[in-house]
Amino acid sequence: MKIKPLHDRVLVRRVEQEEKTAGGIILPDTAQEKPQEGKVIAAGPGERGDDGKLHALDVKKGDRILFGKWSGTEVKVDGEELLIMKESDVMGKIE
Repeated sequence: MKIKPLHDRVLVRRVEQEEKTAGGIILPDTAQEKPQEGKVIAAGPGERGDDGKLHALDVKKGDRILFGKWSGTEVKVDGEELLIMKESDVMGKIE
């Protein structure tokens, strides 16, 4: 199954976090927080402004991004957990 985001939405794959703390303690899955970092795997064409023109998104496929803890909606595509969110939920790009 393929998903193509519409308007100003982006499809994101979470980047897995370390399972150990800096001190070497291994954290169980129940104690880990969901990562707030991800990779854009698809992006919509952009948002239409009041003037009717299409304004392109600032993020594109392949960008590493930071997003809010509760941002987006989880979707399952081919057994993989992904997030779909508005571009305004993206806090920044990691370079």
